[in-house]
Amino acid sequence: MTTTPIERIKWNKPINPIKPITPTAARSPSRIRTLEDLMGFADDHLTLLVDAGLGNSAYLVDLGDGRALAVDASRDLRTLREAAARRGLTVAYAADTHLHADFLSGAVQLGHDHGATVLASAAGHRMFEHRGLADGDEVDLGGLTLRALATPGHTHEHLSFLLLDGPRALGVFTGGSLIVNSAARTDLLGADRTEELARAQYHSLRRLAELPDQVAVWPTHGAGSFCSAPPGSERTSTIGAQKRTNPLLAAPDEDTFVRLLLAGLGSYPDYFDRLAEANRRGPAVLTSTPQLPALDAGQVTSLLADGGHVVDVRPAADYAAGHIPGSLSIPLRGQFATWLGWLLPDTVPLAFVTADDQDLSELVWQAYKIGYERLAGRLTGGMTAWLAAGNRQTTTAFVTADRTGSRPYLDVRQDAEFAAGHVPGAVHIELGGLTAHAADAPQGPIVACGHGERAMTAASLLERAGHTDIAVLDGGPADYAAANGRPVTQDTHS
Repeated sequence: MTTTPIERIKWNKPINPIKPITPTAARSPSRIRTLEDLMGFADDHLTLLVDAGLGNSAYLVDLGDGRALAVDASRDLRTLREAAARRGLTVAYAADTHLHADFLSGAVQLGHDHGATVLASAAGHRMFEHRGLADGDEVDLGGLTLRALATPGHTHEHLSFLLLDGPRALGVFTGGSLIVNSAARTDLLGADRTEELARAQYHSLRRLAELPDQVAVWPTHGAGSFCSAPPGSERTSTIGAQKRTNPLLAAPDEDTFVRLLLAGLGSYPDYFDRLAEANRRGPAVLTSTPQLPALDAGQVTSLLADGGHVVDVRPAADYAAGHIPGSLSIPLRGQFATWLGWLLPDTVPLAFVTADDQDLSELVWQAYKIGYERLAGRLTGGMTAWLAAGNRQTTTAFVTADRTGSRPYLDVRQDAEFAAGHVPGAVHIELGGLTAHAADAPQGPIVACGHGERAMTAASLLERAGHTDIAVLDGGPADYAAANGRPVTQDTHS
């Protein structure tokens, strides 16, 4: 992917001419004059669409005439479509703040389905029809105006979008620039550009902080997103609130800002490295709802023999009770897409083992929104059919904290979680790095995370790597500590 050096990005228009919203201004039915008006606009015209699994937010803005603006919509458009249908809206504009590294954009699909004009950074060099914007460019939305603000940092081509009613700023869609009490990570283009982008992020945040205090901050990345560094708990804010509470905005100088930002960077899923280019090229338009075909046991066996993978999405306890040897446990929940994209390639066919009551459409859309389309199908009849066909199964011990015995403790949580509190003497290998470091895992371990789901995934990876006598903790460090009299400890240097 071609990138643009940050020093070549020119900011054409200052933000200063925007007038602050004053509480004493006269109320007008056609213009937002007061802070109360601004809050009412957000309540009446802006719908926040949260993907808690990926930790991201998209936005649907009712433009007041049956048309809508969508900002940073993912390829899984189900929630957005429902919100638009409730309001009787057609999406006329689909704006993307950056070439997302954690989900495929839904903008191309909205262009196909609704005739939406795609708005995005000209510096992103997207290969599909769109209106390329540079710093200061404005789009007339039919009463409201969207102004592009160059805010490089999270990515080199990042734009924020300032929503204006006449001369007055309503809010700013900040994508992965200013997020609640933080800023998004700057290492997605590689280690050689991380500091350069962090310094660009410093100037971008300072630029946004020049906006009036009352301006709403509508970020894309938030709690649970691996793009956050570190994550916050709130989804939206205001410029004034961020100036009071965001530790990065409180940094006294650029070097301190860079040090603080980079200190918060942890690992991120492998699939992040693929999606920026996929979004630049544009995801394939879907002309029908993707399905998950039925497979019999013989077809699943053939898929495995041909180099495919079996993913068992049942709850951890069901997997433990009996599963296809060599299958990977990734329980179907909000974080399913993250771990699918972290642990398996998108280039081989995948078969799934599901429980009868699981939502297959949720499974399919979580896979599709991160670019996993080689979904061969699901095993019809589940493990009952697998065994009836004469195949064997493997079981994994899934035990409570009082039944762990003297096994070595393997903690597969993220670095920050481990540092915040872990069992003394625990071996720590993050789940995302376990395949590469399976040889470093202790023999006969009790594998643990926060609740048990990631630990069961880890156990399935270790089993595939040839480890035996593995047990999974049904619980987390606090449960283990209470049952074994070994209080958790903190280690900020782990």
